[in-house]
Amino acid sequence: MNIFWTKHAEERQQQWQQRLGISREEVEAVVKVPQQIVIEDDIYVAQSKRGKGLLRVPFAAVGETRRIITLYWTNQVNRYWQDNQHEG
Repeated sequence: MNIFWTKHAEERQQQWQQRLGISREEVEAVVKVPQQIVIEDDIYVAQSKRGKGLLRVPFAAVGETRRIITLYWTNQVNRYWQDNQHEG
């Protein structure tokens, strides 16, 4: 699987690196092997629990490439985690 970073996603990763130490490698690991993938408005969102929150990485699947649209960390796990989904 190939990972493509949009300019926006790269900028967001740098912001989260400063705030919470979220590395580029950690984001790519979530995209490659997420604990869960949910679909919101026809966009895939890879997500994995991190500390007391959730790292969410919306992406588009184009063939064998996952194009990272953006990323963010949230403490609203109950809002986004879907217990009825199969975990990856």
